[in-house]
Amino acid sequence: MDKEKELIDKLIDLAFAEDIGDGDHTTLSCIPETAIGKSKLLIKETGVLAGIEVAKEIFNRFDPTLKVEVFIEDGTEVKPGDVAMIVEGKIQSLLQTERLMLNVMQRMSGIATMTRKYAKQLEGTTTRVLDTRKTTPGLRILEKKAVKIGGGVNHRIGLFDMILLKDNHVDFAGGIDKAITRAKDYCKEKGKDLKIEIEVRSFDELQQVLDLGGVDRVMFDNFTPEMTKKAVEMVNGRFETESSGGITFDTLREYAECGVDFISVGALTHSVKGLDMSFKAC
Repeated sequence: MDKEKELIDKLIDLAFAEDIGDGDHTTLSCIPETAIGKSKLLIKETGVLAGIEVAKEIFNRFDPTLKVEVFIEDGTEVKPGDVAMIVEGKIQSLLQTERLMLNVMQRMSGIATMTRKYAKQLEGTTTRVLDTRKTTPGLRILEKKAVKIGGGVNHRIGLFDMILLKDNHVDFAGGIDKAITRAKDYCKEKGKDLKIEIEVRSFDELQQVLDLGGVDRVMFDNFTPEMTKKAVEMVNGRFETESSGGITFDTLREYAECGVDFISVGALTHSVKGLDMSFKAC
């Protein structure tokens, strides 16, 4: 089974267990098991839609007899009054899947909307916006999918798919040279083909990286735009470059114009408001 699908299936199972428990007694007490109906996903706020494919999986996993008709696909800009989909089937199933579907779609659409805003701010430059690991525990796979739908780029998914030597790793290892050398030796010893990125806090640390080599990307941590421009010139295309730390929407473009390849923004996932929508009988 695909790893992403496996994680999403586990998340859906856990979410249903959390929400329904031993039964949705409200629905079971007042809606006949044989009753059939329709509900529509109504958009109530301007933004970017994300989560339709996950919603379809939620409906199918709970009740495969539910029929989903999609009118608006993931990544589409939506406005109040738009109907994204209509779901038809057992009313009991519609009511029991409603909240989980909305929680997922509102969260993912909020992230996609925020990401699209940042991506548009970078138009005309060669810089791409990256997400981070500052995600909701258990929801990372969905939140990172939403970033991609919004036009951003996923950084590493977790601690397993890339080596990122941050300041603490460098300090605990005893310096830039030791951290890089040990990372390279580890990959060789374990037979791992992992990209190596290292964070630098000063021009001195950057020069050490340039002298030693052996990395794929260098991250400029809390550099000013002026420092970033100089750092990009020092690297001169030898590695990918990334800016991180203290960068806001208002300063994003200024950093991009320094020529950096990527800007990582934790706010894409950790400070997002869900997009307003509802699931109403129709």
